[in-house]
Amino acid sequence: MVTPLWIGCGAGFSGDRLDAALPVVRTLARRQGRRVLILETLAERTLALAQLARREDPQAGYEPLLEPLLRPVLDLCLRERIAIVSNFGAANPEGAARHILRLAKALRLRAPRVAIVRGDDLLARADAQTLIGQAGLAGPAALVSANVYLGGEAIAAALLDGADIVVTGRVADPSLVCGPAMAHYGWSPADWDRLGPATMAGHLLECGSQVTGGYFADPGFKDVPGLWNLGFPVAEVLADGHCIVGKADDTGGIVDRRTVTEQLLYELHDPAAYLTPDVTADISAATVTDLGANRVALAGVRGHRRPDTLKVSAFYEGGWLGEAEISYGGPRAESRARLAADVIRRRLDTPLRVDLIGVQSLLADDGGCMMRGLADSGARDVRLRLAGKFADRAQADTLAREVNALYCCGPAGGGGVRSAVRRRLETRSAYIDRSLITASHEVLA
Repeated sequence: MVTPLWIGCGAGFSGDRLDAALPVVRTLARRQGRRVLILETLAERTLALAQLARREDPQAGYEPLLEPLLRPVLDLCLRERIAIVSNFGAANPEGAARHILRLAKALRLRAPRVAIVRGDDLLARADAQTLIGQAGLAGPAALVSANVYLGGEAIAAALLDGADIVVTGRVADPSLVCGPAMAHYGWSPADWDRLGPATMAGHLLECGSQVTGGYFADPGFKDVPGLWNLGFPVAEVLADGHCIVGKADDTGGIVDRRTVTEQLLYELHDPAAYLTPDVTADISAATVTDLGANRVALAGVRGHRRPDTLKVSAFYEGGWLGEAEISYGGPRAESRARLAADVIRRRLDTPLRVDLIGVQSLLADDGGCMMRGLADSGARDVRLRLAGKFADRAQADTLAREVNALYCCGPAGGGGVRSAVRRRLETRSAYIDRSLITASHEVLA
């Protein structure tokens, strides 16, 4: 009889709740079989921020909340042999791994076997310029980084090598589940029939609480009990790759056909051809069955041959982002906010994004034109936000200073100014022949 595989997710993005993983780990500790905790903390935006952090400090560049994320669960995971698999290595997987080893020592725990997955960083290769050219990534701005979306093979190899913790950089989010499933069930990298369902199991888990009622609740329409104590998902991944999704014991939230269906369709470009590094998943015949008691079964997913290319996310020097906000309240608040925006536009004479938060701020309007065609609604509580892209920091600082000057130099009653200036990166996606990319792992001593 095959031992069950249980996988729980303790984080769905960088900055997620730090207390969410512990109930998941406690639930996994009560399950029989192979247990794995995944922590998904990496998106394009967070990888860009990590690249900027590493440029400032070569020892940085991994998940900034790594320690408070792991500190509550590391002891229990090591004692119960619950593996941890995460992309919190971001731009510096080795730095993250070294930090984990230091944390375990500080907590007087046994030294874990920590593996890092290599191969996603194109710029670390001797033939980087050739690869960049082949991928069409050469551009007018300086290239800061180029990372390939890896699959689950190296994760599987690291777990089979006895790793307690696997730290990756840029891997596809569902691969955090495919890797452990490949290792546990002994699937080959070409077992499309099982990797297809496993990829969708990973897709359900990787966004954390989105499948348990988070990003779902709508009072009176889609009610979620105990949202304040939202439980994160725990799933049994079956030998055929399909899964039964539940949530951490003794927590709030809900897992039913609605939450699972919404998450299944989330970010899916083509239901019949969801492209990942591991497989092309097909949910066109999938079924979602409510089993009751916060348990839902996914079945009917198929898998097809994986793509011959891998996606690359590249980041380029993007100058500086300057942004500032000021509030106006009471009678004619909106007209005063509009006047303030006009003052800044005239003084800076540069394209600015203008948002009237509470009136017009949901749609992209980086040219600041939409508001001009929108009649004054008479709003009495308006937050004006102005933002712009600048070639150098001095220009970005000027925007912050000008909005601050509105206290006395602008319309009546402005207050609550906040401003920020930071470096920015621009991103571009491309594809590269997978035969040019080799993923590997290394267990750190």
